[in-house]
Amino acid sequence: MEKQTSKYRWVVFVSVLFTYLLIVSQRTAPGLISDQLMKDFNISASTIGLLASIQFFAYAGLQIPIGIFSDRFGPNFFLVIGALLNGVGTLIYSLASNEVVFLFSRLLVGIGDAAIWVNLVLILSQWFKVREFVGLLGIAGMAGSCGFLLATVPFSAWITLSGWRAPFFTTGIILIFAGMLLYFVLVKKPKTMVWNEAASKKPKKPREKTLVLLRRIFSNRQAWATFFCHFGVVGTYVGFISSWAVPYGMHVYGLSRSDSSQLIMVGLVGAIIGAPLTSWISSRIDSIKRPYLVVHSIVFLCWSSFLIMNGKPPIIMLTIIFFIIGYGNGASALTFAIVRKSFDIKEVGVVSGFANMGGFLSAVLLPGIFGKVLDHFHTSASSVGYHYGFIIPVVFSLLGLLGGMIIVEKRQEVLQSQVN
Repeated sequence: MEKQTSKYRWVVFVSVLFTYLLIVSQRTAPGLISDQLMKDFNISASTIGLLASIQFFAYAGLQIPIGIFSDRFGPNFFLVIGALLNGVGTLIYSLASNEVVFLFSRLLVGIGDAAIWVNLVLILSQWFKVREFVGLLGIAGMAGSCGFLLATVPFSAWITLSGWRAPFFTTGIILIFAGMLLYFVLVKKPKTMVWNEAASKKPKKPREKTLVLLRRIFSNRQAWATFFCHFGVVGTYVGFISSWAVPYGMHVYGLSRSDSSQLIMVGLVGAIIGAPLTSWISSRIDSIKRPYLVVHSIVFLCWSSFLIMNGKPPIIMLTIIFFIIGYGNGASALTFAIVRKSFDIKEVGVVSGFANMGGFLSAVLLPGIFGKVLDHFHTSASSVGYHYGFIIPVVFSLLGLLGGMIIVEKRQEVLQSQVN
C-alpha cells in the first residue's frame, strides 16, 4: 500500500485541517478584545500592537529554521509540538493579568503557530500526488479562512456572553487535545501500517549543506517572488484584522463590537471563496502567475482606496473592499503551488518557510507601526489616525504586486516528469 493512494491519507488530511482551523482562529481572536485590554489593564495602543507583533515575529523568525528541520527530520513531530504549544499559550493568555504574561503567552502561541503551515504543506506533499496538491492547498486555505471566520461573530458573541477568559481557556484545552490527536494520526497509527517503500530504497544523493542551500535559495528569483507575494496579500490582511480592524469599525463608523465583527466576517467569506476558486481557475488555465497577478493588482487598489477616501469610505464600499482583500488572502494558497512546482520536493519545506516568513514579517510590522500612527494622532478625529495608518498596507501590497510580476511561470507540462 502506498501513502499517496491509501484511503488513510484522507484521515490525515481532515485531522491536520481541523487543527489548522483552530490555530488560525487564535491568530486574530485577540483583536476582538484589544480595546477591552486597553481599558481593563491600562495598556496603550502601541502595546496592543506589540502583542500582535510578537506572535507574528516568532512565527516569521522561525519559518526558515522550521523548514530546514522539517525537510531533514520530517514534519510530523513539529506539527504535533506546534499544536501543543499553541494550546498551552492560549491557556496562559486566558489566565493572564499583566502585560508581561500577555506577551509571554502570545510568544508561545507564535512559536507553536510557526510549525503549522510549513509542515502542513510538507505532509500534503508526502500523502498526495502533485495533481491533487494544488486543489487541496485551496481547501487548506479555505479551512484557514474558516478559522478566521470562527474568530469573528461566533467568538465575539461568546465573549459578550461569558467574558473573554472562558473562550480562550476552552480553545486552549481543545488545541491540546488536537495535538494529541495528531500524534495518534501522524505518528502512532502509521507505524502499525505497511507501506510500499520502494521509492525510498533508491540511492540517495548526499544532503546539501544548510548554508549552501540557504545561499542558493536567497539568491533565487522565484523564492523572492513567493516571499513578496505573501508579504503583500497575507501580512496586510492578517496584521490588520488581528489588531485594528474591529477597533476601526467601532471608532470610525460607530459600530458595536458585534457589528464590527460582522463587517470583518465579510472579508473572511471572501477568503473562503478565494482559496478554492483561484486554485481552480489556476488549474483550468494552466497558469499560476496570471490569476495571481490580477489578485495582487486588485488588492493594491483596494488598500489605496482607504487613502483616497480619507480613511472612511462609504460603508457599502467598505464591505466590498474587505471582501476583496479577504479574497486575496485566500488566493495566497497559490504561493505554495508556485513553491511546489518550482523546487525539488526536498526543498519544499525551507522554501515554503521562506515564503511564509514574508507574509508574517508583514503581519509583524503592520500592527506595531499602525499603533504608533494611532498614538501620534490620538488627539485628532478618530478617522485621521487610521487615514495615515493605511499608508502601511498600501506600500506592503505594492511590494506584493511587484512579487507577482517577477514570478517565472513554470507550466504543468514542463514539470510532468516530476509529478511522481
